Amino acid sequence: MANEFPFEISPMFEGERVRKDDMFVELAGPKSRGFELVRAAALDEIEDGKFTLIGPDLSKMEEGSRHPYAMIYRIAGKLVEPDLEAIVERRNHDFQNYIQGYMHLNQRYDVWVRINKDAIKKGLNSFEQIAKATMMLFKNELSFIEKIEATYITDPDEVEKQRAEAIKIYEARDARTKGLHDEDVDVFYGCTLCQSFAPTNACVVTPDRISLCGAINWFDGRAAAKVDPEGPQFAIPKGEVIDAIGGEYSGVNEKAVALSGGEYSRIKIHSFFEYPHTSCGCFEVVGFYIPEVDGIGWVDRDFTGIAPNGLAFSTMAGQTGGGKQIIGFLGVGVNYFRSPKFIQPDGGWNRVVWMPKHLKEKIKADIPPELVDKLPTEENVTDLKTLKEYLEKSQHPVMQRWTKEEAAAEEEAPSETGGAGWSMPSPSMPAGMPMQFGGGGTKLNFKNAKISIDRIIFKSKEK
Repeated sequence: MANEFPFEISPMFEGERVRKDDMFVELAGPKSRGFELVRAAALDEIEDGKFTLIGPDLSKMEEGSRHPYAMIYRIAGKLVEPDLEAIVERRNHDFQNYIQGYMHLNQRYDVWVRINKDAIKKGLNSFEQIAKATMMLFKNELSFIEKIEATYITDPDEVEKQRAEAIKIYEARDARTKGLHDEDVDVFYGCTLCQSFAPTNACVVTPDRISLCGAINWFDGRAAAKVDPEGPQFAIPKGEVIDAIGGEYSGVNEKAVALSGGEYSRIKIHSFFEYPHTSCGCFEVVGFYIPEVDGIGWVDRDFTGIAPNGLAFSTMAGQTGGGKQIIGFLGVGVNYFRSPKFIQPDGGWNRVVWMPKHLKEKIKADIPPELVDKLPTEENVTDLKTLKEYLEKSQHPVMQRWTKEEAAAEEEAPSETGGAGWSMPSPSMPAGMPMQFGGGGTKLNFKNAKISIDRIIFKSKEK
């Protein structure tokens, strides 16, 4: 290996980050365009090891520049079938991170790559070197691949053209699980590909919940576990149903303990607040709780603005990822919005109060028709004040939660006389959420605490 490539190749480089100051070039990512795709083919259709580049090579790129980037692999073998395409595709993330000085993040149309300056100094000067190393790893690690060839694209027009076709393929894959649901199967599938970045994360893929990265559905997991049972995708027997609405199963909980090293022991697959699914870092969308309106907002990687809570996607992603159960933040794949079990214990779509316009347009057909015009975007709402005003004006169903809270507060109000009394209803914020109350010169901060409040009463001090 050392003689063939000007870089080291080892799993020890997984998780290696290339920071902006150390970057020679950035490929695809949030400020450009790109994708990765794997297609199955017949053995006689492929020239093993062939590499094709469309667009400028790495040696023609300037330090600090940014370029579109697409990677297309065609694979063949007696055991190769279309069901394996997404699984092999996702392993591109795995294998390319074995390359020292090369950082690969995300998947599908969200792929993001950076190359370190040191790698260039050591002799990395062509995408062919990257492609040859990646194809070698594919064949060494996935024995069912007998032949493989690669086409890399850096020409902007060609990336756009091919990307449009790739998105159609992704959508066709995702549509396969539409008629299959969690209760129809006895086995779910797990994926630990992201543990190099999030050591305690284990993605649970079910018919009603796609992987966080959006690249692996239930059928993909089944195909991967079949051909590579010792690989990063594996079967998880459901076991007994503990909570049908929240999506908690004894088999999943047992696997959670084992895969997280005891970090957590319970997962409710469809819950936002109670024992939520962990979030790795490759998720397509972040959900965030907004206590001021008791609703949930969603923001995706493509949104470069600021959400109504005053935070950008990157900030919330940093809070959400790492393989932890973070109460109040949740990473998901875009296709999960199309699930009939979408955060169902927490109100489902009736709890959704904001998302970027382009994300809303992408999933518009799957939003309940009566909610489409009641769901604001950055064009309608800029902060928490305008968010609440919009929800009130549109009569968003989340307002029913406000009415219930006000009624509960009135019932609990104290009847004492003499001295001013005031009672605040117990906030609907789930246990474990950071809370802050301020006013009158007093400020209380609660962080990472589980607090149950039955009643808070303020009285004027007798003089």
